Amino acid sequence: MLWDGGRESGNVEDRRGMGGPIAVGGGIVGVIFFIIKMFLGGDPGDLQQQLPDGGNQQITQEQRDAQAPEVHFVKTVLAFTEDVWTDYFRNKLGKEYTDPKLVIFSGATQSGCGNASAATGPFYCPADQDVYIDLSFYDELRNRFGANGGDFAQAYVIAHEVGHHIQDLLGITDKVDRLRQQLSEEEYNKYSVRVELQADFFAGVWAHYMQDKTINGKPVLQKGDLEDALNAASAIGDDRLQKETQGYVTPESFTHGTSAERMYWLKKGFDTGDINQGDTFNATDLH
Repeated sequence: MLWDGGRESGNVEDRRGMGGPIAVGGGIVGVIFFIIKMFLGGDPGDLQQQLPDGGNQQITQEQRDAQAPEVHFVKTVLAFTEDVWTDYFRNKLGKEYTDPKLVIFSGATQSGCGNASAATGPFYCPADQDVYIDLSFYDELRNRFGANGGDFAQAYVIAHEVGHHIQDLLGITDKVDRLRQQLSEEEYNKYSVRVELQADFFAGVWAHYMQDKTINGKPVLQKGDLEDALNAASAIGDDRLQKETQGYVTPESFTHGTSAERMYWLKKGFDTGDINQGDTFNATDLH
């Protein structure tokens, strides 16, 4: 993926090193557990009931310097999402797109959805319409979950969270939240899966239009980029994560979809470029 030299979004808030309430004590066990539950679009508000507060975590200047390229990267990717969705809303939906803000934090932070830590993974909070990410998550994505693709795999993470923002703007989030009050956890999980798969689909739609994006006359999307994103989607399917962490699969507890389902909807969004083709809620076969 070609991104260096692209426009960087101004809708980014850098909270690294500011400290804040940490929702978990840290460690890979906590990270694995909460990524299974929360990865790519969980509800961070749940953490207020589930986890104790902890201390603060600071980031050193050396760590800040090491993350500098990733900061530029996420700012550029967010700008790419702004460009695509602004045009799509205006030209295809006859609406104005509202940009989300991306919050970069280290260790823990406060969101409109409650306290959150790095262990929650990247997430979107509809209460403040912000996307949150601790950049150390990218190390987990590569090293722990085997998504060793290029930059576009990392861009997919942000595009998925922006996909939740699209759901919010279209009123889908409110409809699903109302259902949540009426259903058991197991029943709601089925809707949660469809919410997450639709966010994958919207990420694919975004990628579809990135095929037309260039920097200095060179295409942003490079050969193999889509495969990198699909590899990342596969790496964090519920079935694959559960097999890795507990040795068996419990489909009734799925909240984000299987590897095959996540890949299918991401690819469908890329192939169609049409958000009207992404009604995961009425789809009889998710893959």
